[in-house]
Amino acid sequence: MTTPTTEQRPPGPAPSRDPSAVPPPSRRSPGSTAERTARLRRVGLRLLALAVLLALWQLVTTLRLWSPLLVPPPSAVWDALVAASGTHDGVRGYQGHTLIEHLGISLRRIAIGAGAGVLAGLVAGVLMGTLPWVRVVFEPAVAFLRTLPPLAYFSLLIIWFGIDEAPKLWLLAIAAMPPVAVATASAVASAPASLVEAARAIGARRSQVVASVVLPSALPEILVGVRLAFGIAYSSVVAAETVNGLPGIGGMIRDAQRYNQSDVVVLGLFAIGVSGLLIDALLRGAENRFAPWRRLS
Repeated sequence: MTTPTTEQRPPGPAPSRDPSAVPPPSRRSPGSTAERTARLRRVGLRLLALAVLLALWQLVTTLRLWSPLLVPPPSAVWDALVAASGTHDGVRGYQGHTLIEHLGISLRRIAIGAGAGVLAGLVAGVLMGTLPWVRVVFEPAVAFLRTLPPLAYFSLLIIWFGIDEAPKLWLLAIAAMPPVAVATASAVASAPASLVEAARAIGARRSQVVASVVLPSALPEILVGVRLAFGIAYSSVVAAETVNGLPGIGGMIRDAQRYNQSDVVVLGLFAIGVSGLLIDALLRGAENRFAPWRRLS
């Protein structure tokens, strides 16, 4: 009986592989031509959608389907923008402040109030995610605050702190804290157990495990919670500026509503929306900068 034999390779160095023959990676680089084309296409679609909405808005006002007092035409909103952006006939902006000044004061309130709420939410979320007894004690309170609309407790804040800046900042902080606390607690509790046990096995203390393992793994979800918190705070700024809110973009809207100045109201809404988009874009940029693996996943 014959046994099959294998072909013997002659002695000598193994053949080298030509590096140029290796196929390129399938993932597109961020600066590739295809990526730039896709980005330009998205921008073009958004501009087209905006143009369609403006055309529909102009059509509705031209056909007089609603009273101009209810739905002001784009030209009226543009005139309100021009009037609120400078000094005309001795009148400076709206109620003595330009649109940029109103918006800047509201953004300062959001930065201070929502920033404090985000920091409090981070601390509460880390403690709730790492210490079970803290989660048992504080989770119902956080859930209770999350379900309350801002106007529900703003009157109480006015009784406690008066009508100056303090109740506005407290309202924005309370509105921003729960989403960050919930997102942080959930992300921290879901940290990979294998990495946590490996860090403990090499002698890392609890604080080192949290700082080096838990927080980096939870960072993407934490940043999503921060984006939600600033969005909620921004939507609450009108409620925060219902009392003594001038100067401020929310106070401008409320004051214009009293006098049926719908063009100023729409202008204020556009100012809030556009600046809110810019803030969200900055937060998304921070998310891509500090958690790039989330974008690539």
